[in-house]
Amino acid sequence: MDNADHGGEFSTGSETPGERSYPQVEAGSPQGATGPLAPDVSRETDATEGFRVRTAADIAVAAPVFDDDHATPLARAAEHIVLARQGARMRPALARPSKTRIFVVANQKGGVGKTTSTVNIAAALAQLGQRVLVIDLDPQGNASTALGVEHRRGVPSTYDALVDGEPLVDVTTESPEIENLWAVPATIDLAGAEIELVSVVARESRLRKAVHGHPWVGTAAEAGEDRFDYVLIDCPPSLGLLTLNALVAGDEMLIPIQAEYYALEGLGQLLETVEMVRAHLNQGLEVSTILVTMFDARTRLASGVAEEVREHFGDQVLKTSIPRSVRVSEAPSYGQTVMTYDPGSPGALSYLEAAREIAIQGASR
Repeated sequence: MDNADHGGEFSTGSETPGERSYPQVEAGSPQGATGPLAPDVSRETDATEGFRVRTAADIAVAAPVFDDDHATPLARAAEHIVLARQGARMRPALARPSKTRIFVVANQKGGVGKTTSTVNIAAALAQLGQRVLVIDLDPQGNASTALGVEHRRGVPSTYDALVDGEPLVDVTTESPEIENLWAVPATIDLAGAEIELVSVVARESRLRKAVHGHPWVGTAAEAGEDRFDYVLIDCPPSLGLLTLNALVAGDEMLIPIQAEYYALEGLGQLLETVEMVRAHLNQGLEVSTILVTMFDARTRLASGVAEEVREHFGDQVLKTSIPRSVRVSEAPSYGQTVMTYDPGSPGALSYLEAAREIAIQGASR
């Protein structure tokens, strides 16, 4: 058989097909197909009309490029990572709040990104020029791990402050990764704290006493320029005595909500607990911030959950959502937050923008 007569049927023919352009918009490509031959798009990926959650893709679009005419997607990504790394040092500091804002980060449902959001928002706030303290109240010590803070048994920790009454300033350590970020680590000893606190007088207000006893907590007049601008308390995934201590100690509440249906089911119980605390223990507590996490823009379910949350909570929901990101999950294994592990990743960009919203909200108070 003469191969020359059938060159068009083989990949080794004399005429090599041209390389596809990017994006593929020519005839025959999925992106460029139109009309009756266009492929059907699954209804599962339809975006819900109306409410639109801001994602990292929206944030990245606004990033400048050196040569927009010749920039490839890879060049854009590389440039954005460089800008993100430099930005941590070069970006202007945001205005500081007039007094320390004490946030309780809680949700009794596990796996919603509670600890991840705590450490990354804390790191992002520190990069925006704020002085931040993270109090790890979860016996697992995951927040301590992500911040690179030692939390083996015997290390001064939240247990010493809650049970033994040690001053919080004596159990606070500076994060080795990020400037202006401090942490109170949690050790495994904290697992027995709830039992030990049962017989203690005013057991539900132990943390509040410790936090407000710190010399860097208070107004500008009380604590000066060295004051903490933000205190973020990472709670365990339960509504026990440790979480109750946090709710009594805090002024504001940040609730991470996973963009899935199950995340909404336990929210009612959490809000009932908040109302009980407000009625009997801490009248000043308010749910000020809702953060949608693990958002998948490809699915209609995620958009539907985000829209339902916004309909219920209104302006309390941050405009920025946190996308699903492998880099965010990888960072703690290196003792880092995603803000230092991969500052140009979609997760880091989203947390930075969420922190910016919180900081601007705080400056206007």
